[in-house]
Amino acid sequence: MASSSSSPQWKHSVFLNFRGEDTRNNFVSHLYKALDRYGIDTFKDDVTLQRGQHISLGLLKAIEGSRFAIVVISENYGFSGWCLDELVKIMDCMDSMGQTVIPIFYRVDPCDVENQSGTFAQAFSQHQKSYKDNMLVQSWRDALAKVASISGWDSRHW
Repeated sequence: MASSSSSPQWKHSVFLNFRGEDTRNNFVSHLYKALDRYGIDTFKDDVTLQRGQHISLGLLKAIEGSRFAIVVISENYGFSGWCLDELVKIMDCMDSMGQTVIPIFYRVDPCDVENQSGTFAQAFSQHQKSYKDNMLVQSWRDALAKVASISGWDSRHW
């Protein structure tokens, strides 16, 4: 008899990670409604969260408890430490728990994400000045490069 502890118990089917200013009221809202219409339990942060350097315990639990993570990377995504903290956790869950990660490159070139060029270069220039913790900024860089290497969807080709 297989132990129930051998596989994760998923609370949500999908966790949506996105930059609210760029996509909340357009692409992400349509995506969420489509997932809901098909009965897919999706975690989407609709509550105004306190902004800060670290994501809340509730979001960490939601990420850990989701079978899939859809990461919607938009033009200003790299400016958000909040989004990047979530992304680091998502990439960790992919490696440690087998979470499936699906990147969507929303009006951005995946190469800009991977190489942190374009607006991502501007964002990281700003982060280097704002954050004294170079390890934190490096973890964000690594997570972005890693998610960009996963086969996903590029909205410029829709």
